[in-house]
Amino acid sequence: MHDVAARAGVSHQTVSRVLNNHPSLRPATRQRVLDAIEELGYRRNLAARALVTGRTQTIGMIGPATAEIGPLSTLHSIELAARDAGMSTLMTSAAPSREDMDRAVDFLLGRGVDALAVVAQEAVVGEESADHALGVPVVHLLAGDREVDLAVSIDQEHGVRMVLDHLRELGHARIQHVSGPMTYGEARVRKSAYEAFVGSDVAGELPAIEGDWTADSGYQAGLEIDASATAVFCANDQMALGLIHALSDRGIAVPGDMSVVGFDDNPESRHSLPPLTTVRQDFEAVGRVAVEAIVARLDGATDSPELIDPELLVRSSTAPVRN
Repeated sequence: MHDVAARAGVSHQTVSRVLNNHPSLRPATRQRVLDAIEELGYRRNLAARALVTGRTQTIGMIGPATAEIGPLSTLHSIELAARDAGMSTLMTSAAPSREDMDRAVDFLLGRGVDALAVVAQEAVVGEESADHALGVPVVHLLAGDREVDLAVSIDQEHGVRMVLDHLRELGHARIQHVSGPMTYGEARVRKSAYEAFVGSDVAGELPAIEGDWTADSGYQAGLEIDASATAVFCANDQMALGLIHALSDRGIAVPGDMSVVGFDDNPESRHSLPPLTTVRQDFEAVGRVAVEAIVARLDGATDSPELIDPELLVRSSTAPVRN
């Protein structure tokens, strides 16, 4: 830093202000320092800075061991938002087991992260990352129905209500549900909201079929869908795409004979045949709000963010019920 100061003809305190984006510097002075930094190839010693500030300006991220689009999109958004906030990220993945979560948490805390962002879709993940046991703020992402101290999630119940309101407006009364695995909080919320909306009579006559989020499980569900159903609400897009394939093999036209709705708005959903009506989850907003919540918690705030609203995207896989 002293070499940079000498090259730019300023004090080392001025160099520090430039590195910390202090607003009071004249543009010409800032540019001289930046030019000197580039000429000398200066890199800030983050370890030394952490000794002074007590912070590494790093967010540790724990993602699922499987490459699911929603969680990965969220973690990518956290990385971008952290960069905008002057922070860095360090990521590892963990299977939903206590042993693997312990390993992931120990790995990140051992590297001095200031906070953790954890994709906590399954219960064991949330239980193992409780912030009172770790000594750093922990934000739980996509936690569904789990009650945790600091969570950033999309309003699942609102998304389900939009789907079912849309189907009711099209005249559908016999709506069957293909759920995600019940180990996932979001799958439980979506199923509960579906059952509350359609009532016990329909839920009893058209019981939910549990899938595992994959298109293959959606295909299998499509072979089991009750022929008297006029619409199917799938808990994610992948299962909806597999289900449409199975319905086609059964000679059931979508949406002529049966309407189908997904959840997530995966990129391929707009290109399926027919294009899929679905609920868009704003994973970018989840990442951005998560970083804002972490920064606020590090600064002493205790408030938790509000649920993020989803958006219904109506495409060609839904149509009025055929009389």
